[in-house]
Amino acid sequence: MIYFKLPFNERLLSADEKNIKNAVNFYSYNGSEQISFHGNIVEVNSEEFAHTLISNEDLINDSTNTAAETKEEYCQTLREVIEVIKENNLPKIVYSRRKIFTDFNTINYKASFKNLCESYPNAFRYLFNDGENAWMGAFSELLGKFNKSTHQFETMALAGTLPVSEEWSEKEIEEQKPVTTYIQDILKNYSNNVNQSETYDHISGNIKHLRTDFKTTIKPEDLDKLIQDLHPTPAVCGIPKDFCNENIRKYEKFPREFYAGYIKIETEESILYFVNLRCARLYKDAVHIFVGGGITAQSNPEKEWTETELKSEAILKNLVIS
Repeated sequence: MIYFKLPFNERLLSADEKNIKNAVNFYSYNGSEQISFHGNIVEVNSEEFAHTLISNEDLINDSTNTAAETKEEYCQTLREVIEVIKENNLPKIVYSRRKIFTDFNTINYKASFKNLCESYPNAFRYLFNDGENAWMGAFSELLGKFNKSTHQFETMALAGTLPVSEEWSEKEIEEQKPVTTYIQDILKNYSNNVNQSETYDHISGNIKHLRTDFKTTIKPEDLDKLIQDLHPTPAVCGIPKDFCNENIRKYEKFPREFYAGYIKIETEESILYFVNLRCARLYKDAVHIFVGGGITAQSNPEKEWTETELKSEAILKNLVIS
């Protein structure tokens, strides 16, 4: 069962499972796994949600035997990644880690999801359990939005992270630029007229990102290919894509699973694609929170660790624990 809310929309939605049409699809980062929820997208009332089988007792135990990186391990690996960036003159590589939370008896996931929805009204927010996989997340990075009637396609370049109160430095500005260029170059392959906004601040809870929006018109038959070309964007991978993916596999201590993959939702009017970032895999006895950051030649490992700790708060601060 899945429950979700669209950005700036407080209607609680689900899939009714009455037909084989895929309502919501989750794609893993490397594209090898997919979780699909069938049926029509329907609105759910609070009473129905209260009786759903997404509680601590309904989840499986954590059998991954995974140990999260310590701060020392993370910083040491990051120093190696920065050397790779400098040696190969790369704009950025995105490096991620897993924060594992086990300090609880039970977690009320329904109440936690309600908190997440209230904390991030501008995000795509979801909670699901398919029997084997249970995940929860909230993030507003749009990989793509396609209007079925006008054929307008929208996407965004979202990169660079700081606490809301801090000023942007050269590091964050330089991190966001290649994401913008990458998306612009891909869209030009599908349209002769691409509209690009000014870069502006995108607030997400306790942190902010640099954001640039894009709008264009494409042929409906090109949509799937365009999404495949865009994913993974430099915001979750790096540039060049193949080389960075190779180094992600080499240096990251765990598979990303559905973290930094994408979610596809098809409504009557639109097809929406969201990047699955501020998210966690849920177990009966653990929560695996996935966090990452764009690493450049100017990156400071200690500061990057602090950034990932801040990002983990998106999930951690909303958990209702007993």
